Amino acid sequence: LRALPSQEGYRFFLLDAMPAGAAALAPQLQEGLADYGFAVESSRERLAAYHQVENTYLSTFQSLGTLGLILGTVGLATILLRNVLERRQELALLRAVGYRSAIISVIILAENVFLMVWGLVSGVFCALVAIVPAIHARGAAIPFTRTGLIVFAVLAAGLIASLIAVLAAHRAPLLTALRSE
Repeated sequence: LRALPSQEGYRFFLLDAMPAGAAALAPQLQEGLADYGFAVESSRERLAAYHQVENTYLSTFQSLGTLGLILGTVGLATILLRNVLERRQELALLRAVGYRSAIISVIILAENVFLMVWGLVSGVFCALVAIVPAIHARGAAIPFTRTGLIVFAVLAAGLIASLIAVLAAHRAPLLTALRSE
């Protein structure tokens, strides 16, 4: 009362009672202490409320993570396309020297796939290093199937962007690019 005069009494009481005794004790306590704002709530209800708040935060961060993944995938596609467009002169020179279009396409795809796989492997490794202690502490299993599907989706989106970049490189006027080289 000296330290916090505006907060009189206790905020809550924890009662250790057998389930059958608790059912009989709760109405008596609530009726007898109603003037003091006493409300009976089981520990299961209180924990369920805490878990509901925790699950709300988790779903919010999951949504933000999904948005980040989508933006990152669009960014990856943009970078791959820009990389090919900036290298038009180099690709035109390779074409003029005698490389076939199929070989140039394989070179572009191989470079892009290498970069995507390297980025995904390093990203997954860093994510595992960050999350394994938390998962281990909770006794949960790592969601390999879901994680694998996400990584596969990112890789597929990158491959589609690489193919679009290859098509853009083939449609670009090579003679103009070669003259500027």
